[in-house]
Amino acid sequence: MSAGSRFVFHPTSKCYNSYTMQVQDLGEFGVIALLNEMIVNGRGGPDNGAAFDYRLLVDTGDDTAAWHTGQATELCTTDTIVEGVHFTRQTTPWRDLGWKSLASNISDIAAMGGLPLYALITLGLPPETEIADLKELYLGLLEIGNQYGVGIVGGDLVRSPVVFITVALTGVQVGQSMLRTTARPGDKLAVTGYVGGSGGGLRLMQQSSKSSAEAAEYLCKVHRRPVPDVAAGQILIDSGVVTAMDISDGLADDLSKLCLSSGVSARIFSDHIPAHPLLKKTFFKQYLDLTLNGGEDYKLLFSAPQTVMELVMPQLPEGASVIGDIIEGEPGRVVIIDSSGTETVAIRHGWDHFS
Repeated sequence: MSAGSRFVFHPTSKCYNSYTMQVQDLGEFGVIALLNEMIVNGRGGPDNGAAFDYRLLVDTGDDTAAWHTGQATELCTTDTIVEGVHFTRQTTPWRDLGWKSLASNISDIAAMGGLPLYALITLGLPPETEIADLKELYLGLLEIGNQYGVGIVGGDLVRSPVVFITVALTGVQVGQSMLRTTARPGDKLAVTGYVGGSGGGLRLMQQSSKSSAEAAEYLCKVHRRPVPDVAAGQILIDSGVVTAMDISDGLADDLSKLCLSSGVSARIFSDHIPAHPLLKKTFFKQYLDLTLNGGEDYKLLFSAPQTVMELVMPQLPEGASVIGDIIEGEPGRVVIIDSSGTETVAIRHGWDHFS
């Protein structure tokens, strides 16, 4: 925890009856002690830092966490989600909220070709927050952390009128990171899996659209529990890919960002964009818009020469697809070509906090 939240860990915190208490009943230090117990006792999964001689020296509970770094590149990212802006409690249960808040950061590490390591969690909570809900949140954080080898090593806790979660996450890799600035004309463009499902899941919950039970289960899960493509990131970097980013704000918007950073344009073919059959079946008139602008898919968008792409694509999972090319032109310009050959310039629809 931060210096402003220093405390001594008390194992007896397990005696709290979380089903009848609120955050204001335990107070700041009681809540911190409870969360620390969950973190220490619930931690598991692979140790991604061991191969690089990273060793955790100071765990959660002191002024800072500390670890020894070996011969590797260290990565660091942070992200914040805010109630009413990024999520609502009606569409995202507490445990899924924990999963998703860490998934977005893990995806950033994956996009660089790294492995996630240590996370700091800052919580903003209304005082009437139920302790049972808070424990569900941390169960979600621990679940995805254990799956991907992330150790939660501290954070901060503040009072807030709405729930917010800020995650700071480190990662590690050997060699050159994949970047947004290295796309070149002639590169092929591809994504590592299906896109549009998260946006479809959100639309399904918000609009009560008709769907089969199978489609509803799939789309809601894709939205609430996105799967960061860490393994795909490793495949890309091991195969010589040097350009990538994750799809968080929508395929068209993020591709425009990549092109702007690299000083190039792009063209993509709409019938090559991978949409899951259940998304197409549920939103047969809207699925293309969802694939282009839905956001929060957390698949990787990457470019590479044809020879590299031929090596990479057979190694990627179901849904991975080559969708277009990098071309010369106005930096950031993205052209969408439909099955009839008609070209449309993509208009940015991605998330903008201040639009």
